[in-house]
Amino acid sequence: MISAKGVFQEILDNDESFRLFCSIAASGEAQGGWENGRIAALVPDSQRALAPKITRHGADEDKHGRIFNALLRKRGLEPMEVPRETDYTMLLEARGIGLAHDKLRRDEMLTEHDIVVYLAHSRVTEQRASAQMLMLRKYFGDHPVIGRAVEMISNDEDNHLAYCHEELLRLAAAGYGRTIQRTLRESALAEMGVYRDVSLAVMSHMGRILGWSTAKAAVLAAGVHAMYGVERLGGWRRMVTLRMPERRDALGGPSTSASEAPEFA
Repeated sequence: MISAKGVFQEILDNDESFRLFCSIAASGEAQGGWENGRIAALVPDSQRALAPKITRHGADEDKHGRIFNALLRKRGLEPMEVPRETDYTMLLEARGIGLAHDKLRRDEMLTEHDIVVYLAHSRVTEQRASAQMLMLRKYFGDHPVIGRAVEMISNDEDNHLAYCHEELLRLAAAGYGRTIQRTLRESALAEMGVYRDVSLAVMSHMGRILGWSTAKAAVLAAGVHAMYGVERLGGWRRMVTLRMPERRDALGGPSTSASEAPEFA
C-alpha cells in the first residue's frame, strides 16, 4: 500500500532525494523572499501601511530558505541546481500569474491594482503552501530531524494565508471586489496546472533516484492526476473564497528568526 507518509519517508531517508527536496524548497522560498522584498520597496503611497507586512512576509520566506539549507548542512549535503521543470515560482510567472519579475526589477512604484494582483496570487499559493505544510506537520511534526522546521514553517504559512485573506477583504470593501474574484479564479486555475506539472516532474526525479518500479511510478502519477481532476471539478473554490481569519493582523509583529532554534543556527 503506497501512502503519502511512506513516500515522504523514502525521500527523507535517502541523501540524494533529500538533497533534491530541500534544494527545490530552498530555491522557491528564496524567490518568494526576493519578490516580497521588491514589492515592499515599490508599494504605492496609498498602501504604504502594507509595506511592513510585505517585508515581514519576505523575511519569513528568506528564513524558510535558510532553514532548508541548514537541514542540508546538518546532513553534510550541498544544495543542488533545481531542475527547471520543478521550479514552481518560475513556471507560475511564465503563465502570467502574479507580478512579473521584470516589473519588480524596475524602480517604478506599483499601482493599487498591482497590489491586488500580488495579494490574490499570494492567497492562492499560500493556500497550497499551508496545505502542504499541514500534511508534513501531521506526519513529521515530531520527527527528530525535520520536526522543528516543519512546525515553524507551517505556522508561518498559516500566518501568510491569514494575512492575504484579511487584506483582500479590506481591498474588496474598498471597491476591488470584482477584480479580486477574477484574479483569484485566474490564479487558482493556472496554479493547479502548474502544481500538477511540477508534482509529476518532482516524482519523476525522485523515482529515478530511489529506483521506483514502473508500477509504483505509475500509481503515484495517477494520484497526482486524480488530485488535479478533483480540483478542476470544484476543489479550486477553496482557493478563491475569502473569509475573515481567526488570526488577525497575522504579520503585524516581528518575524520569528530561524536562529532562535539552535538546530537552524
